Amino acid sequence: MTRVLTAAIATVAALALAGGTALATPTDPAPPASSATTVSAVTDRLAAQVAAALADRGLRDRAASAAASAPVDLLAFTADTALAEATRTANQSVLAAKGLPPNSGSLLRLRVATDTMRIGLSRGEVPLVAAAPTDDDATSVTAYDPRGGRLTLDPATPPKRPVLVVEVDVAKALPLGLDLMRKTLSARGLTAPRPLTTTRSSGGYWATKVNAIRLSDDAEPWVKGSAEIYSVVGGFGLDGKATVTIVQMPYLDNDGTTYYPNQLLAHFSAYKYNLADVVMMEDDGDTNYQQLAQAIITALLTIADAGTYIPLVNAILSAIPASWWTDDPDYVDSWYTLSTSTTGHLNGARGNGWMDVTPYWVSEL
Repeated sequence: MTRVLTAAIATVAALALAGGTALATPTDPAPPASSATTVSAVTDRLAAQVAAALADRGLRDRAASAAASAPVDLLAFTADTALAEATRTANQSVLAAKGLPPNSGSLLRLRVATDTMRIGLSRGEVPLVAAAPTDDDATSVTAYDPRGGRLTLDPATPPKRPVLVVEVDVAKALPLGLDLMRKTLSARGLTAPRPLTTTRSSGGYWATKVNAIRLSDDAEPWVKGSAEIYSVVGGFGLDGKATVTIVQMPYLDNDGTTYYPNQLLAHFSAYKYNLADVVMMEDDGDTNYQQLAQAIITALLTIADAGTYIPLVNAILSAIPASWWTDDPDYVDSWYTLSTSTTGHLNGARGNGWMDVTPYWVSEL
């Protein structure tokens, strides 16, 4: 998504760190990677190595055939090749750079950059190999030629020659990272279960359901894949502590497309106030979840219930130094002060999207 002020990105990224149902159970988080070992650096180096290996016609044909139908798991694909050790090392470096446990599995994949490039692959054209940039504002894309050398490509206009992209599978990484952050925050008492007295006394609770949703512009370079979108819903629990819940929206792949998910977004069963904020974000693949969790711990512990509703985005913005953030995560849009009676068409505060919502009564079983 198009960048906004660094402070706005800090606000949203900080919100994205807590709440929700636990997913996988990673253990022994990897230590934070040094600044020199970024995801971008690792994937760019691996892209050059993959390109060199594809000088072999047999391996190149295998890669083209495999990637033509779906993204290829690089660890599995290179297991019986000379690239095996380089790919394993790169995968471990990516896990470390993202603050994920070393036993989290394979996160690297190989993908055809655009659908139209599949035609060239099917004709046997020699593809270039590039790493997906983590910065939407990248002014160039470096690609490697299996026949030697490297080229600089325009991120706004795809080349006629096919390009294979080395990238992080964010759809795999995001649930692992969010689960790690939830566990880290829970250990500090920031995501402890809230007493559901409202549900017990009334036989259910009100939620906000998204009937339809649309984003206006993602401004993504051609070399990048579909967006990985999730929303963060924040409010104050019955105990007066700030609480946030992450709602993944895996269907939101493209801008300019209206989706009809009928998805529950805000749950008011354990809120002290009849209000909640929603912030939508995209993960570009470079997020260090462990560092993010440590930052949010400090931020959430500074938020106190003042007796009236305070938008969490503003409180977190004042607690997190803007200089801590780099390119990720991306701020998409935000919606303030949803309540149990909110209904109809809601434009985002940033004007980059809209939602059509309605109250929804969740009955107790």
